[in-house]
Amino acid sequence: MEDASRAATLSAEFVGVRQILTRGLDDGAFSGAVALATYRGTLLFHWALGWACREPHEIPMTPETLFDLASLNKVVATLPAVLLLIARNRLDLDQPVGEILPTFGRAGWRSAVTIRRLLSHTSGLPAWQPLYLQAHGPEEYVSAIAQLEPTCKPGQQVLYSDLNYILLGEVVRAVTRRNLADVAMAEIFTPLGMQNTLFCPPASWRPRIAATERGNFYEMQLAGKQAAQFPRWRREVICGEVHDGNAFYGLDGIAGHAGLFSTAADLARYSQLWLQRGSWHGHTLLPESLIEEATRPQCPGRGLGWVLAHTDPAGNSFPARGWSPTAYGHTGFTGTSLWIDPARQLVFVLLTNRVHPKVQDKHLPIRQRVHEELIASLRRLHDE
Repeated sequence: MEDASRAATLSAEFVGVRQILTRGLDDGAFSGAVALATYRGTLLFHWALGWACREPHEIPMTPETLFDLASLNKVVATLPAVLLLIARNRLDLDQPVGEILPTFGRAGWRSAVTIRRLLSHTSGLPAWQPLYLQAHGPEEYVSAIAQLEPTCKPGQQVLYSDLNYILLGEVVRAVTRRNLADVAMAEIFTPLGMQNTLFCPPASWRPRIAATERGNFYEMQLAGKQAAQFPRWRREVICGEVHDGNAFYGLDGIAGHAGLFSTAADLARYSQLWLQRGSWHGHTLLPESLIEEATRPQCPGRGLGWVLAHTDPAGNSFPARGWSPTAYGHTGFTGTSLWIDPARQLVFVLLTNRVHPKVQDKHLPIRQRVHEELIASLRRLHDE
């Protein structure tokens, strides 16, 4: 009871954070949200607001609701799987991808596409392509990506691309002869006790999962004229299936860039692995040297996988003003985000279903204000 009372007291200190989220809910920026913060290993709050599903029937959000993490997949599944292979000398950061994926090849610009450049989004590959319109399965996907024209020379600039992580997911498969889901479950999720984190959740879990878009209409628009010839578009409310088209239509739910489902509590547990420099209950899951490498600047604003705290040319601070310069995090298209501030030993998970029942962008300024208010509240509480 004492722990519960302390948690309730701490939660009350962050009423400003909750008020911002409540206003976002009332303004229709998202149907629901789960927010969780820990500080020096102590839970500050773990809230659920609004609805996990509003169509075709209403399901309240709970702290245990699972979310389609979208691009958080990149840093929660793919990044640690790749780092583990590097730690075991089965991969090298500066190894050309074509050495591992012969279908990708090493001719011309492809020879300069390395594991490091895929991880840091400096490969030169385009940001996105609806590859499922012409390809299905790992081999066809790798071949289709290899045939694309790069947007710039590898290593020349940062261009965030799902294609980088699709390739990395297939690198994991090629090296281990297991798919990313099996590797991540065996090597990361099970050792950390992340019991609610998985790819392709069974149908029986759907009442526990936040719904996403009513059909893939947003992606249909992105696909352009070719979309009319694609026969597999989903038109009903999506729940329990990955929202992303390349992950769902092309790669059957298991991909390096998207496909993972999880809860706020499991993400907070995963974050502790990073705060503890790769150690978990006395065992080393990831070498400290690779934790350091992944969270140092590889290029402006980017580590390996992670977005690093930075200020853009327009003067906007990410994740917000007041966060430590060593903070790092990531976001996902469905409305998910995770930020870790090692200087403060702070973890903040904010999961929303901003794409349900339709895609909108009103959550972005709300997330920024929440990040600012969290730091302001923490400073008031601890006299920083």
